[in-house]
Amino acid sequence: MAMLYEDNRKQPMSHLLTLTDRKRLSLSGVEEVDAFDEETVTLSTVGGALTIRGSGLKINKLSLDGGELLVEGRIDGLEYAGENERRRGFLGRLLG
Repeated sequence: MAMLYEDNRKQPMSHLLTLTDRKRLSLSGVEEVDAFDEETVTLSTVGGALTIRGSGLKINKLSLDGGELLVEGRIDGLEYAGENERRRGFLGRLLG
């Protein structure tokens, strides 16, 4: 008799970034949004800490369970921090 086995372990998320016309940024692999306003969105992804800069930025979709984020507005820059910065997390960066 065959035994059925269901693996309930979470599979590692992949990180995908899609920028359309510098107005719509779709991300996967998002772990946490640390801070945001109309000019900056700071978040943690499986690929490292990411800062999005622009103007009129709005978060139109956020699903941390699915690791998805949609940002709309004028996107002027994307910057990844080093691996050590990512591992420290928001409170580690805040407290120094």
